[in-house]
Amino acid sequence: MKAIRIHAFGGPESLVYEDISEPQLKAGEVLVQTHTVGVNPIDWKTCSGGGAAPFIGDLPFVPGWEFSGHVIACGSDVSGFTSDDGVFGFVRFPEAAGCYAEQIAVPAEQISLLPPSVDLKLAGGLALAGLTAWQALFDKGALKPKQKVLIIAAAGGVGHLAVQLAKWKGAHVTGTASSSNHDFLTSIGCDEVLDYHQADSLSGDRRFDLIIDGVGGDTGIDAVEYLAEGGCLVTLPSVTKDAVIAAGQAKGKQVLPIRVEPNAQQLSILASLVAEGELKMHLATSYSLSEAAQAFKDIASGHTRGKVVLTVSQPTL
Repeated sequence: MKAIRIHAFGGPESLVYEDISEPQLKAGEVLVQTHTVGVNPIDWKTCSGGGAAPFIGDLPFVPGWEFSGHVIACGSDVSGFTSDDGVFGFVRFPEAAGCYAEQIAVPAEQISLLPPSVDLKLAGGLALAGLTAWQALFDKGALKPKQKVLIIAAAGGVGHLAVQLAKWKGAHVTGTASSSNHDFLTSIGCDEVLDYHQADSLSGDRRFDLIIDGVGGDTGIDAVEYLAEGGCLVTLPSVTKDAVIAAGQAKGKQVLPIRVEPNAQQLSILASLVAEGELKMHLATSYSLSEAAQAFKDIASGHTRGKVVLTVSQPTL
């Protein structure tokens, strides 16, 4: 079967489209015919030697942690899934999961069934960003109705889902984005949109109960100033989390890091929200599996609106 592998850490040029052996199904696993896989910043960071690289082990390595597809077979001890079921998931993170491949064997406890009305292509990019948004808002941030939330980088893969989930919860949502994304963010529920190109967009006495920092670094550090008393900032980028946490400690503010975790129950809720029209994932671009290098370039630019995915195979149903 075809897959994307790296034989040495490096840039997009290190991605090799090649034949590999089909996965062997083990106890507790489901064998899936992959339809779509999500492309995320953690993918290119890991392939370049950062991100989750310390957890990968020996090369070669097949990237990818999120997918959608159809069940081919189940381990003898697996229940709840049958052949041809539509499923999606975020699996094995931060260890290697190998989702950039035509078939994958995945832990049954980390995947969820897809309602028939949910598009397979969109579902392939939903799990990682959706779980990150959910866990940042609700598990870490403990967001409550009527609270004020600021989402930095609100038009991105995580950000645009966080906007919708915060509105679903009943929060007042402010997002930051370039001016070209303001109408988009208003259309998905932002009560206010700030242009991050304008130095004074965050100023004065603005205060937020929860800030989701999707940028980190100086942007995250500066945002600490705008936390309300008792508020919380959740910073997503791991590479700058220590600096943002230190800035919070210096001001007596709560700053929390996050590493997204697989969670089948939360995936099921996200899928139901999509099926009910409460949550819509915006697809920025879709590439074929063999075009993964170009997808990496798009993601690394930091300017995509919504999610980038790779289409691995056409649905069989």
